[in-house]
Amino acid sequence: MQEIRNIAIIAHVDHGKTTTVDKLLLAGQLFRDNQVTGELILDSNDLERERGITILSKNVSINYKGTKINIIDTPGHADFGGEVERVLNMADGCLLLVDAFEGPMPQTRFVLHKALEIGLKPIVVINKVDKPNCRPEEVHEMVFDLMFSLDATEEQLDFPTIYGSAKQGWMSDDYTKPTTDFTVLLDAIVKNIPAPEIIEGTPQMLITSLDYSKYVGRIAVGRVHRGEIKDNMDVSLCKRDGSIIKTKIKELNVFEGLGRAKVSSVQCGDICALIGIEGFEIGDSIADINNPEPLPPIDIDEPTMSMMFTINDSPFFGKDGKYVTSRHIYERLVHELDKNLALRLETTDNADSWIVYGRGVLHLSVLIETMRREGYELQVGQPKVIIKEIDGVKHEPVEQLTINVPEESSSKIIDLVTRRRGELTMMESKNDRVYLEFIIPSRGIIGINNIALTLSAGEAVIAHRFLEFQPWKGEIEKRQNGSIIASESGNAFAYALDKLQDRGRFFIEPQTDIYMGQIVGEHSKEGDLVVNLTKSKKLTNVRASGTDDKARLAPAIIFSLEEALEYIKEDEYVEVTPSSMRIRKIYLDENDRKRLSKKSE
Repeated sequence: MQEIRNIAIIAHVDHGKTTTVDKLLLAGQLFRDNQVTGELILDSNDLERERGITILSKNVSINYKGTKINIIDTPGHADFGGEVERVLNMADGCLLLVDAFEGPMPQTRFVLHKALEIGLKPIVVINKVDKPNCRPEEVHEMVFDLMFSLDATEEQLDFPTIYGSAKQGWMSDDYTKPTTDFTVLLDAIVKNIPAPEIIEGTPQMLITSLDYSKYVGRIAVGRVHRGEIKDNMDVSLCKRDGSIIKTKIKELNVFEGLGRAKVSSVQCGDICALIGIEGFEIGDSIADINNPEPLPPIDIDEPTMSMMFTINDSPFFGKDGKYVTSRHIYERLVHELDKNLALRLETTDNADSWIVYGRGVLHLSVLIETMRREGYELQVGQPKVIIKEIDGVKHEPVEQLTINVPEESSSKIIDLVTRRRGELTMMESKNDRVYLEFIIPSRGIIGINNIALTLSAGEAVIAHRFLEFQPWKGEIEKRQNGSIIASESGNAFAYALDKLQDRGRFFIEPQTDIYMGQIVGEHSKEGDLVVNLTKSKKLTNVRASGTDDKARLAPAIIFSLEEALEYIKEDEYVEVTPSSMRIRKIYLDENDRKRLSKKSE
């Protein structure tokens, strides 16, 4: 039996988790010197690299002094909580990575709480001690207090602490004495993380994750809970609903380095990938063929937000997308359900639109962005929170929101959040910055990011996590300003934009192709304004002073996908194509809009 350690890495977004795993891989000497690059090895997905966040959990392993260490990289964002929970089930211990300046953040708390509940043994790594004004000792105290408040056991509270800088490639017991490598951390893992328990008996494995390959389809990934699993073995697949399907393992792989290696058998405690099993879901169990004993399935957090997805039916449809029909979009969404656990899909009466449920705006926008890069064209409606009826009372999702701002902007931020039905639960100031904690309905968080950044001159650090469903908090004021809508299709002229600048701010540059019903700007007052931007200047042969003034235009406001989703109103769509993103009214014709508003009144 090989010595094994299974360890999950927990950290807040941007605390250096993926860099640490990359350096651990190098420490396991998986890469010869000529292959070492400055790029992140684990965040291989383009979106992950651009945003600097981990979206999909990944498995890698290293060999250190004869011990195989399976490392599981977890996402730090509460929106990807569906990923976190099931991944932790494969581990026996966790590395809690904390920034030496920021200390534990709300999303660290989210994942750590899950890990302590399962009973994982933590090792605390205080990273980035090379940062100016870092405070490792204070952060160590904060981690202890956090674990204590999360009801950690005596054994969990007796955690070893390692200090270091993943970026500079060293870890040490004492942050004032830098070393040259990661051996201190690797020794701590081997010494403190318990080896998996060896349980004899018939084979048992819980499917906690999945991989996908174009050649063999879906691959079940999990940890062998009991017994031994062999290649070409006949097994039972035990479903959540209690049904049992007889199936066969066609190929058995374990994780080695960044890839997988084929093996003939896997012992209890190791993490493996099974190829050839059809029709499994995450949370199903693999058990003995004759005497199947399923393991309890994993609970997964419910979605809190929904969004309407529909085909692109704007005048510009099909211009730059490869997949534009409802069949393409529906198949892609169904395919996403295979691997994205916290996602739900519901068909509507209309064959061309679907309601997609997810964990938050970020969770759904990552899906939209991925589809757009794959060549899909689609339109999405305003994000809506899921309302539940509990004992005849309307309940809505409530989140814990934390905002870290400079002292001078704190009053504006408190005003902003309380107007959105937020309740201030904690406020403390340190080093000219104020740390604010609120309980706020999920509805109030939609669109708060931009406003908070504007009010704090870009200094606010915002994070939120789902708490629970609570009774409905009442109405929340929405964006008051109306939209500026194009009345004609054609090319937008600088002359027309210039003449209308006092009416509001524009989202388009001159010479952009636009269509009737497209939203081209934000009106400075309430109510929508319909304008013609395709008017050019009439030329005459009479010269007069003052007629040849240049058009001086304010720069256009360019939205990111999340900002656009948070900005739109109920009667608007975001049109997403591989090369552009536009905001439009659902009904493009002004007469249709007037007729409908009269009806609703």
